[in-house]
Amino acid sequence: MKIICIGRNYSEHIKELANEKPKEPVIFLKPDTALVQKNQPFFIPHFSNEIHHEVEVLVKINRLGKHIQEKFAHKYFEEIGLGIDFTARDLQLELRQKGLPWEKAKAFDCSAVVGDWINKNQFENLEALNFALLKNGEKVQEGNTQHMIWKIDQLIAYVSQFFTLKIGDIIFTGTPSGVGPVKENDVIEGYIENKKSFSVRIK
Repeated sequence: MKIICIGRNYSEHIKELANEKPKEPVIFLKPDTALVQKNQPFFIPHFSNEIHHEVEVLVKINRLGKHIQEKFAHKYFEEIGLGIDFTARDLQLELRQKGLPWEKAKAFDCSAVVGDWINKNQFENLEALNFALLKNGEKVQEGNTQHMIWKIDQLIAYVSQFFTLKIGDIIFTGTPSGVGPVKENDVIEGYIENKKSFSVRIK
């Protein structure tokens, strides 16, 4: 199982980090060791003083695929979820300034939260999904998939040009604006269409 992440897929998030809008999807990977196990806390790693939350809609691949056409992409997933791409922002900025890869800042152990999976047929329109992240009961991120630069089917088709998609692979589809730091004893909760997907305590 691999975790495929899409960066810079919401314009407002691009603006808040003063990044350049990409001409095609930005892809990076997380290993399976990046998963936070169910009902476990997230431990702030020793190498960063600025861990940011980034809430994202997730897609779980349900069949083997390569060079998938966009019109067939909907057949390659049945479930939608919500998760967090934890980012060591201070380390990421340092690496970017040196022109180095992001992996240490994005793919470290336990840097990915994956919430409960929901059958996609429970949603009226996957291109207009509301989702949000609460920190200590206060809404800090709010998004809607209609604001994605590249939609889910487009992402599946694009990613499959470079990586064979396998059963169980997870695609993180990008984060909206509102990313920010977490600190010890914070509790962060994710909601998709008002259904709670996960709750994680920061240690």
